[in-house]
Amino acid sequence: MSLFAPLELRGVTLRNRIVVSPMCQYSSNDGFADDWHLVHLGQFATGGASLVLTEAIAVTEDGRISPQDLGIWKDEHVEMLARITRFVSAQGAAMGVQLAHAGRKASTRRPWEGRGAVTVEQGGWTPIYAPSAIPFADDWQVPQELDEQGIAQLQRSFARAAERALEAGMTVIELHAAHGYLLHEFLSPLSNVRTDRYGGDFAGRTRMLLGTVDAVRAVWPERNALFVRVSATDWTEGGWTPDETVELAKLLGAHGVDLVDCSSGGNVARAQIPLGPGYQVPFAARVKREGGMRSGAVGMITEPAQADAIIRNGEADVVFLARELLRDPHFALRAARELGVEGPWPVQYERAKT
Repeated sequence: MSLFAPLELRGVTLRNRIVVSPMCQYSSNDGFADDWHLVHLGQFATGGASLVLTEAIAVTEDGRISPQDLGIWKDEHVEMLARITRFVSAQGAAMGVQLAHAGRKASTRRPWEGRGAVTVEQGGWTPIYAPSAIPFADDWQVPQELDEQGIAQLQRSFARAAERALEAGMTVIELHAAHGYLLHEFLSPLSNVRTDRYGGDFAGRTRMLLGTVDAVRAVWPERNALFVRVSATDWTEGGWTPDETVELAKLLGAHGVDLVDCSSGGNVARAQIPLGPGYQVPFAARVKREGGMRSGAVGMITEPAQADAIIRNGEADVVFLARELLRDPHFALRAARELGVEGPWPVQYERAKT
């Protein structure tokens, strides 16, 4: 296999192995996508990527990271998402959505406005919710612990969001269980100290995610693909571990998940993360090799030869690119040229091939 080999996931065929990783834009009003999101996401489809994922889209209004996050908690959000999907699909790329709930990291500032909680007076909200009443950091809100009724309601919200994604014409869903947001918070013993059936041992801490997967898969057509993004490690002693990620991957496959997107970190404010080119690729390799699941590699993948080697070496089935695509939205076209293969050039750009 190579970077430009197609990949079939249920009824979805990806034209290559280059996937647009979710990238928050913090540029929405009341959860609505607008022309910014159309142009931002559309450029990656014309640039040759095989699958374009939206940024994290909140399944409830109080599940946004910032007041400016995209949303899919009401029917009115569907129309513009459908317009984006039509454009992306017309360029030969698949369109997907990352469904998310921010948990204890909700109601916070946009990155360029500082860090920490946004007050109600500044457009934020309270309460925010988490598996346990433990704040992410000192200058963040103390969350309210979810009861089982609240957990069930949130799982229904994920399912309803999936139905709206289907109405918008999308064919891939990724559940966001990474980076310290709600589903990750349930997985990690650093943020989940519950003593009921949603806490404690591995089975208890994975119950929320698996139940959410089941709720989404129940309404998501068999022909459509379902991904889960995980933080493969908390990079902190006593936290979620790569071994647990492998065991979780096995369970996710049994529950109808098609690919595990392997990121890391985000649940501890001052975790020491050893950044470097492809530093998270070994997690994807373990999920693929030991977990028996298709996997995606993400994190400081910046060169076509590097991305191609990941696929050829069997370390992952796809590569997720983020910052490199912001620098070069036509990465896939450049990669095709550098690797000596036929790229997915739009007819309008054919004159630039030579």
